[in-house]
Amino acid sequence: MKAPWKVNLDVFEGPLDLLLHLINKYEIDIYDIPIAKITTQYMDYLHAMQILQLDVAGDYLVMAATLMSIKSQMLVPRNDGWDEEGEDFILEQEDPREELMEMLLEYRKFKNAAFQLDEKQNERSVYFTKEPSDVTAFQQNVPLKEGEVQLTDLLEAFKTVLKRNELKEPERTTIETEEVTVSDKISWIEWKFQNSHQKTMKFHALFDIYSKQEVVVTFLALLELIKENRISFTQKETFSEIELAFLV
Repeated sequence: MKAPWKVNLDVFEGPLDLLLHLINKYEIDIYDIPIAKITTQYMDYLHAMQILQLDVAGDYLVMAATLMSIKSQMLVPRNDGWDEEGEDFILEQEDPREELMEMLLEYRKFKNAAFQLDEKQNERSVYFTKEPSDVTAFQQNVPLKEGEVQLTDLLEAFKTVLKRNELKEPERTTIETEEVTVSDKISWIEWKFQNSHQKTMKFHALFDIYSKQEVVVTFLALLELIKENRISFTQKETFSEIELAFLV
C-alpha cells in the first residue's frame, strides 16, 4: 500500500488572513474590493481544501456566506426614484463592503505589528544577557587633588539633600507666613560652626531642617560665605561626603 501524499498549504490564521493573502496576491485595492473576484478566489480555495480532505473551520464558512451576501447586495440594482420636478435621482445607499474593508484594515494593522514584534524577538534571540554580578571587589576610591571639587559637586550634594528632605517634611495643615533671610542664615551657620568646636563640618549637617524654604535659604547663605572666602569646601575621594571648613 502506497503512503498517502502529504500536501503542505499556506497556513492561515483565519478567514481574514486568507482574504488578506488573496488581496496581496492579486494586488487588489483594499479600499475598492471587487467582491465577485475575491469571492470566487475564496470559494476556490475552500473547494481545494475540501478536495484535499482538509478540515475547514466554521469561521471560514461564515466568511464565505458573508462574501456571498455582499456579492448579492452588489448585484442588486440601486433604487431609482423621481423628485418633485420630475428629474430622476438615485437614493444613496451604504457600501456593503465597508464593514469588511474596516475589518481587513484593522486585521492588517495588527498583523504588521505582530510581524515587527517577531522580527525584534528574532534579533534579540542572538544576544545573551549576562546575569548581574557583584563588582564591589573591583571598586576603587580615587583620591581627588586639591581644587578638583567644583561648585557643580556642591549643587549635586544640595540636590541629594532636597530629595531626602522631601520625605521628611511633614504635611501642612495650615498656611503660615515664613520669613527667612539669607543674613539670618549666615549668622546661624557661623553660630553652628562655633558651637561644634570643630574646624570642619559635613555638608549635610547644615540641613537638619525639613522646610524646603529653610533648605534653599541655607544653601544660598552657604554660597554667600563661600563667595566671601569665609568657608571652603573639599572632597577627599570620588563620591565621598563634601566637607566644609570655616576660615574666619
